Formats: sequence, C-alpha cells, structure tokens
Amino acid sequence: MFTPKYPTPDTAPATAPVTPQTAVPAAAVPTVPAPASVVQTAPARPTVQLTPSSALALAAGGGAVVLVVGAVLVSMLLAVAITAVSVALVAVVLKSLLKDLNKHI
Repeated sequence: MFTPKYPTPDTAPATAPVTPQTAVPAAAVPTVPAPASVVQTAPARPTVQLTPSSALALAAGGGAVVLVVGAVLVSMLLAVAITAVSVALVAVVLKSLLKDLNKHI
C-alpha cells in the first residue's frame, strides 16, 4: 500500500548517437566580426495600440472596478460602524441595569 509506484520506462525510439566533434584550438579560429546584416538583434516588444473604442472600454472597465471596490469598502465601514453603535448601546443598557440593581440591594 505504501510502496512507491514508478511509471513505466519511456518507450520512445532511441535517437542516433551523437558523434563527438574534434576540438579546434582557439588560436586557429579567425576572429572576424560579422557583417551588420548577419548580426541578429532581439525582436522588439510588440506595442499595444489603443483605438478610441478600446480606450473607452478600458476607462469604463477601470471606472467599474473603482466603483465596485469603493462600494465594498463603504459597506464594510458601515458594518463596523453599526456593530460599534450596537455594542455601545448594549453597554449603556447593561450599565443602567447594574446601577438599578445596586440601588435595590
């Protein structure tokens, strides 16, 4: 039950063996700079082009996110305020009850 279960070995066909290359001394290799047409540069990052309609949609989406986050934060603040008021009211009532209880004893 607790013995490991190993996957079956890969059944892919073996590739042809790689023949080792003979090493060429560094002094024998000429160091000629490559022509400018051969030098490869990193591809430029693609630019995002906003059309007026996509910019409007992006602004509307951002505004909607701000409104939703604001509504959630305001509702949480309101819940905390209501809880604080109710706890304060309970404290006043309990204080009044204990005061009356002490007067009658």
